[in-house]
Amino acid sequence: MGVHQNFLMENSSEVLGSKGLIKKNDFLRIIVQCLYSLGYNKTASCLESESGVSYKSPEFQFLESHLLNGNWDNCITFLNSIRDTFGETMDSALFLVLKQYLFECLSRGEDALALDILKKRISALKVDRSKVHSLAINVVLLNDVESGVRDGNVVHDLRRKCLTDLEKLLPPPISVPERRLEHLVETTVTAWVDSCLYHGSSNPISLYEDHKCGRDQIPTVTTQILAGHRNEVWFVQFSNNGEYLASSSNDCTAIIWKVLEDGEFTMKHILCGHMCAISLVAWSPDDTKLLTIGNTEVLKLWDVETGTCKHTFGNPDFVVSSCAWFPNSNHFVCGYSDPEKGICMWDCDGNEIKAWRGMGMPKVVDIAVTPDGEYLISVFMDKEIRILHMETNAERVISEEHSITSLSVSGDSKFFIVNLNSQEIHMWDVAGKWDKPLSFMGHKQCKYVIRSCFGGFNSTFIASGSENAQVYIWNSRNSRPIEVLSGHSLTVNCVSWNPERPHMLASASDDFSIRIWGPSS
Repeated sequence: MGVHQNFLMENSSEVLGSKGLIKKNDFLRIIVQCLYSLGYNKTASCLESESGVSYKSPEFQFLESHLLNGNWDNCITFLNSIRDTFGETMDSALFLVLKQYLFECLSRGEDALALDILKKRISALKVDRSKVHSLAINVVLLNDVESGVRDGNVVHDLRRKCLTDLEKLLPPPISVPERRLEHLVETTVTAWVDSCLYHGSSNPISLYEDHKCGRDQIPTVTTQILAGHRNEVWFVQFSNNGEYLASSSNDCTAIIWKVLEDGEFTMKHILCGHMCAISLVAWSPDDTKLLTIGNTEVLKLWDVETGTCKHTFGNPDFVVSSCAWFPNSNHFVCGYSDPEKGICMWDCDGNEIKAWRGMGMPKVVDIAVTPDGEYLISVFMDKEIRILHMETNAERVISEEHSITSLSVSGDSKFFIVNLNSQEIHMWDVAGKWDKPLSFMGHKQCKYVIRSCFGGFNSTFIASGSENAQVYIWNSRNSRPIEVLSGHSLTVNCVSWNPERPHMLASASDDFSIRIWGPSS
């Protein structure tokens, strides 16, 4: 066991880097390991020979030699000798070695020795008891062993697998953590991305220089003005496939716009039939249907391809404040302005499927279903958020200090944002892990309903309208805006980020217009 005397000793004190923080031998070991993992075995072996540095430590080479040769006592003695340094990690390593030893005993018909290993050695280890129980069952049933196996190749392969599993368990410097170089580089790249305010892409990042995105990665300039409405535009939303944009207005119409390949917009349908202003629209997840809500009026369902009204829900007493689709594109929920009506689930034929009503239930201000269909999120007049798990009916309530005017959910179903009349936007996690929200500020909101949205790759950004006629954009990791977009002349009521074109943003304003924003380059 003389090799153990070298344990944790350094072969060289040489360092690399301008700050002298990198040990040369460590650096070489992880390069060699990386070459082996990429399949460049000859190159890796050549580097080991030229540098005199192997990615396998002397301790690991000792263990490898004895394990592959079936010298079980030497393997076990070595692992026990380093227990004081690495603690209970060694029990998991011992479990792997003893398990292989046990199966080889069974394959040779040495049942008594195998049982002794299980009862006296393996049972004494501090490992997951379910693993021990499973092993005991397999010993009895011989599920994992073919009795009488003596094929040397099979035994060698099993020992090699055991060694591979051991390598993942043994701590450094005995073993180099798996894919260590990739991990170090990825950690650096992740830090670059996290510190980059404008990053919004899933593309691989060049390693040749430190990464930093410019503001041309997000929409900052007006690329087109859509002037199809004759009054204030209250709502705007891109379809889920990013090929259409729907807008609604105080002129009692909604418009479906087609997004062309070159990014230009053309009018597809004008939806007429409401007697009052249309307060919002909602795309079905499959983008074949569109819901429109008349302000203190009925709800209408439209066919996107033909622009025809397929169904009208309700009557003059049927006052819907908000609606949201479920993932199947056949069911949706409505939140009512009348507290007694609460929330209802409907199908596209006008049948009520389910209702949530209760004594004293307040007016529903806004409602959303997470894209995965797991949660129903409701905002009640005027400071309460209720998050209902659809399968378990478990409910969580969040109380805000200021009135909430709107709600929006991220595309990955993990987060939602609410606009408050205190001139803040709060972001909460849907699962309820956060004790307090992230706050975003800088925009103006005191009197009107202002709507915000998530946008960019992985919902990196948040955009919002504002009462000062501007559009605000935040990186979701920063409370202050990174961009303020000017162009509208009156209140910007709503914004929508194209889910398939991360450089395209739309905004709706009281100045009768919709602006399409794109990158500066």
